[in-house]
Amino acid sequence: MTSRRSVLKSIAAFGPTALFGSQALHAVTHWMSTALPGISAADAARDEDFWLTVQQAFAVDRTIVNLNNGGVSPSPRTVQDAMRRYTEQANGIPAYELWRHQEPMIETVRDGLASIFSVNPEEVAVTRNASESLQSLQMGLPMEKGDEVVTTTQDYPRMLTAWDQRVRRDGIVVKKVKFPVPLMNSQDAVDAIAAAITPRTKVIHISHVVFLTGQIMPVRDICRLAKERGVLCFVDGAHSFAHFPFTQKDLECEFFGTSLHKWFVGPIGTGMLYVKKDRIPSIWPLMAAPKEQDANIRKFEEIGTHPAAIHNSLIESITFHRALGVERKAARLRYLHSIWTDRLGSMQSVRFLTNIKDDANQCGLRLVHIEGTDPGKLSTYLLDKHRIFTVAIVHDEFKGLRIAPSVYTTVSEVERFADAMMLVASGQVKDLG
Repeated sequence: MTSRRSVLKSIAAFGPTALFGSQALHAVTHWMSTALPGISAADAARDEDFWLTVQQAFAVDRTIVNLNNGGVSPSPRTVQDAMRRYTEQANGIPAYELWRHQEPMIETVRDGLASIFSVNPEEVAVTRNASESLQSLQMGLPMEKGDEVVTTTQDYPRMLTAWDQRVRRDGIVVKKVKFPVPLMNSQDAVDAIAAAITPRTKVIHISHVVFLTGQIMPVRDICRLAKERGVLCFVDGAHSFAHFPFTQKDLECEFFGTSLHKWFVGPIGTGMLYVKKDRIPSIWPLMAAPKEQDANIRKFEEIGTHPAAIHNSLIESITFHRALGVERKAARLRYLHSIWTDRLGSMQSVRFLTNIKDDANQCGLRLVHIEGTDPGKLSTYLLDKHRIFTVAIVHDEFKGLRIAPSVYTTVSEVERFADAMMLVASGQVKDLG
């Protein structure tokens, strides 16, 4: 087994540009896959030697504490290196390199993603983001005037906009139900959706992880409800895939769309669409495909000329994901959050928008609100005074700061955030209301 010391020695041998050399980069990834044998994920989450090496796989700006990794995350250096390499190769002789060499490489990526999700590769399309994946379903499902969609007030705006366009275009009906925040009993969400179903309901559209709060939704129960009622269920997995352990079988879903530039740390502009094989013919692709592809998952990839380098670089994201291990990733994210939630939890003015005492409710994304503060002003204060980057959430039903560290985030960075928030929560910082 390769030791961490030997890995660091091999990196040091390359001099000041070590971490930009492919050999050193792959040494780090290889080491992760064999490190800490027999150690539980919970114990691994606290092994700072291990996570120091993981952190060295990323080229990030440490002058800012980035706690907004939910929208889009940096990619490991190996991924960036692969994208540069493929781009340079394509520009040598584009028509030959792209269509004869690089495009066929997507099949290896498809196989890798399918393996992680534990599905047939013929059920996986490689897309550009969760929006493209989900709108392929939303716009591609035949619907008639009066047909109904049940979703929630907390689903992603772009997806709600897509359904609203179908309201204007096709005369369908969209019902947006509410559920409690924080969600202390997951059955409350299931019951709210069930109550909105009628004989005209065609689709339930649900987020696996609510982008606003980080709430992990009871997707399997909702998928089962949909099946019992003869309704389709579209699962928005933009914030769940590669975030914590699960496969398609755990969700029992037939449709699932996600982005790969979030928790999967893939190249910016990558996504995945899963459609159960016998459902593929029932969905029209966003962009036209020949009739011969009616039952082929690849019809959802017919987007015209595009840089193959982006989706082919996912092979390095797949390698990194497998080497790190999703169990260790999830445990590390929960540990990093515990550092600041444990401290702020004692403050009367602090409110958490998920049940932080139950890991089944959230993982790497949390929403917190300090009473009497405006989230926008608080976010600006943290950036201007402490160089901490967060995102302010203001929703009709709640508000707060969304906090999303990553595997490259250090304990000291989280402690820095906790210190700044304690100043606010204790009333030492004024004019944030």
